[in-house]
Amino acid sequence: MTSPRNRRPSRHHRPVRALLVLLAALIPAVLMMAGCSVDRSGQDSSKPTIRLAYQSFPSGDLIVKNNRWLEDALPNYNIKWTKFDSGADINTAFIAKQIDFGAIGSSPVARGLSAPLNIPYQVAFVLDVAGDNEALVARNGTGINTVADLRGKRVATAFASTAHYSLLAALAQAHVDPKDVDIVDLQPQASLAAWQRGDVDAVYTWLPTLDQLRKDGKTLIASRQLATAGKPTLDLGVVSTQFAKDNPTVVDTWRKAQARALALIHDDPQAAAKAVAAQLGTTPEDAANQLRQGTYLTAAEISSPTWLGTDGQPGNVAENLHSAAVFLAEQQQIPSAPPPSTFQQAVYTKGLPGVLTAQ
Repeated sequence: MTSPRNRRPSRHHRPVRALLVLLAALIPAVLMMAGCSVDRSGQDSSKPTIRLAYQSFPSGDLIVKNNRWLEDALPNYNIKWTKFDSGADINTAFIAKQIDFGAIGSSPVARGLSAPLNIPYQVAFVLDVAGDNEALVARNGTGINTVADLRGKRVATAFASTAHYSLLAALAQAHVDPKDVDIVDLQPQASLAAWQRGDVDAVYTWLPTLDQLRKDGKTLIASRQLATAGKPTLDLGVVSTQFAKDNPTVVDTWRKAQARALALIHDDPQAAAKAVAAQLGTTPEDAANQLRQGTYLTAAEISSPTWLGTDGQPGNVAENLHSAAVFLAEQQQIPSAPPPSTFQQAVYTKGLPGVLTAQ
């Protein structure tokens, strides 16, 4: 969504009841798709429509969109892409039954699979593993040199995002009580505007906004370091459980397109950067630099026990999501973490590894 939310409640530990009220207010807006960028090109009213939510971070998902691989592979469907600014907004769109697929971070997925949201969707792909493409940056001149220096400071991040999760993890690692930090809820572009006005002292966010902040700021910690310390974050491709049940061949086609994009990133980084640059409105050189900051798995890695797993055998992504939910519950972000079985059932392994490796 494009409208900034500069003056929402500053503390991160909002009551669950307030969250439900907020969702109730947001769903009508999602139903109208207000403030979202929707690609309706090539729509044919005689065809069923596949609705995809995407975000403007460098990924294979942008390559699939730019190169129109789904349109080519699924000519009997309309393909509708809608841009969102955060995983929280995508969760709201799933609740409103307005999308079928979404590119979303692991932290909002952990929230989505937990009460009170209980969103019926499944993880069908790993788009990337966060590295230096998500980080906490302090503005020059604030006197902030370490995460511990954030006590008493104002820090912006998009609530319910992987960046928010990583910020809380960084504070916990530095033994800083989140209550001692003024954490404000701002989407990436709104956080950049607040940074430029001097309204915030630090921001935890992702590319491409992150690179703009780095021009006059200092990186305190990146998600790559937090992953090494046991708090990894991922960008995931999720699909509505009902849609996957009704359209398994479409899901297979979508996963093949995503696997093809990952192969392009590895095998022809110049072509990958050109496609991503077209979607981000930047230069191929800048897009190539952004792509280098993330970790992109191979199809074989994704369909291994370390990540998604194989047909009927969910991999470690389920444990990663459960661990994220436990952490969010400890931070009073959700009432409680569901059992591990909830996350195991939410990993879509049908057809793996054959679907991804048959390229």
